[in-house]
Amino acid sequence: MQYVACNLCGSTDTRPCFASTLPDDALPQSPDAFRCTHSGYGRHHAIVQCTNCGLVYTNPRLEGSQILDSYVAVEDPLYLREREGRVLTFERHLRPLEKLKPPPGRLLDVGAYTGVFVEIAGRHGWEAWGIEPSHWAVGEARKRGLPHMVEGTLDSVGLPTASFDVVTMWDVIEHVTDPFLEIQHAQRLLKPGGLLVVHTMDIDSLFARVMGARWPWLMEMHIYFFSHRTLKAMLEKVGFTVIRAAPQGRYLRLGYFATRVGGLLGQPVGRAFGGLFKLLRLSQAPIPINLGDLFTAYAITERRL
Repeated sequence: MQYVACNLCGSTDTRPCFASTLPDDALPQSPDAFRCTHSGYGRHHAIVQCTNCGLVYTNPRLEGSQILDSYVAVEDPLYLREREGRVLTFERHLRPLEKLKPPPGRLLDVGAYTGVFVEIAGRHGWEAWGIEPSHWAVGEARKRGLPHMVEGTLDSVGLPTASFDVVTMWDVIEHVTDPFLEIQHAQRLLKPGGLLVVHTMDIDSLFARVMGARWPWLMEMHIYFFSHRTLKAMLEKVGFTVIRAAPQGRYLRLGYFATRVGGLLGQPVGRAFGGLFKLLRLSQAPIPINLGDLFTAYAITERRL
């Protein structure tokens, strides 16, 4: 375990937000704890808030190499079974993006996992690339015939400077050990006037405040908890201009939604919901979910579009 300074302002002065629910000497769990579909709600290291700038993050936490090793080794077959909901979600996510920067052009999806967004963006006319540390996920993407999937991270793969029109980070920034550096890498890769899209959780949302310690996104895999204000401050510090930030939900299949309920309220409750949806033959039905605690920021670099 290591203590770290604030990634936004460098201060080491913090106040506690949520006490650790893991043992003080907790070692990394199996890579399953870092699956996108993992439902380990409520299991996390101590979460603090910087008293200088307000950024919320886990402190202390695992070493960066331990975290990256888990993402490299992770496998997530359930994600493949939930593809329909992901497709609907990413189709919706593309609409506001393309109003700001329409295709054609070169697009890089960071943390692309199995390449669902890369595949959809390609259908829309983008030359779409993806970068992902999970060996399994990149393999699954290549099975679907996606040639531009790169195994690794922005820090380890030497992609050419100013080579993309758009860089997207869907549910990624909260997982990385150095989000400021990640945003700097994205800026380097963007052409002048390029668009960066960051989707993450909103720790200041009404739902997060009401739920408190029971907010579902308090999980071991999540390291940073941004608000509109702190994400905007970080983007601007790197050199971006934020042009829009708004809540943005997603689609979940009802059967999968039942497993999420089980992770939050207990497996008996989840099984009850799952059984009801199965009885009504609704398990495969996708539904839109927007609790206001997920948002997307759109930012440009160097000059306006």
